[in-house]
Amino acid sequence: MEDIIFGKNSVTEALISGKREINKIIISKSLHSDQKLNKIKELARERGIVFQFVAKEKFQPYAEFNHQGVIAQVAPIKYVDIDDFLAENHENSSLVILDGVEDSHNLGSIIRTCVCAGVEAVIIPSRRNVQVNSTVEKISAGAVNHIKIIKVNSLSNAVEKLKKSNWWVIAAEASAEQNYYDVDYNDMNFAIVMGAEHAGVSKTILKAADFIVKIPMLKSFNSLNVSNALSAIIFETVRQRLSKVKK
Repeated sequence: MEDIIFGKNSVTEALISGKREINKIIISKSLHSDQKLNKIKELARERGIVFQFVAKEKFQPYAEFNHQGVIAQVAPIKYVDIDDFLAENHENSSLVILDGVEDSHNLGSIIRTCVCAGVEAVIIPSRRNVQVNSTVEKISAGAVNHIKIIKVNSLSNAVEKLKKSNWWVIAAEASAEQNYYDVDYNDMNFAIVMGAEHAGVSKTILKAADFIVKIPMLKSFNSLNVSNALSAIIFETVRQRLSKVKK
């Protein structure tokens, strides 16, 4: 199956961002016009993108998706090269590194959170980690079109490059001694590393990290979902930075 974006919100965000090469948009003939659908048609006309009304049978190959009667056929997402990213000027910037996140819903939620928190990029490994797919795009509500996604062959090499470029690496680990809110995130470029629930951050990355932090728990229970854990940490960095601006 070709790469697709499905759902009204995701297709709209892809059209607005202009960062995805959209080949065609198909719309179910049985779909009633509403404000969102009219917006899609308007944006498609402005950008010279073909949209076509088709019988609902055309959507049968996409039955597993909650497509809402709208699907955009797109070229694959363009991943950013880490060397190109590091060659740019960064000041008080943040990025997120994912080490073994395998669930598309988690990746989509993380990307959406990162965009809301002003994170510049998300780094994912090319193996043992879910890649950006149509489900990720849908769950992110189109946020994948508003952030840089960097894919690397080796997370260890990526971390080494970051550290050499004056980035601080902060790994989340349940057994850490330091709480995540005790780190001062101001006045530095930093990368937050999140691991999968079952495995956590790899020992190699933990060894290379400048800080290892935890989210304190009041009850002894399984760890937070990785997307929820990332939200807690990343919005603490936002809180600190906004507090500094107010002063």
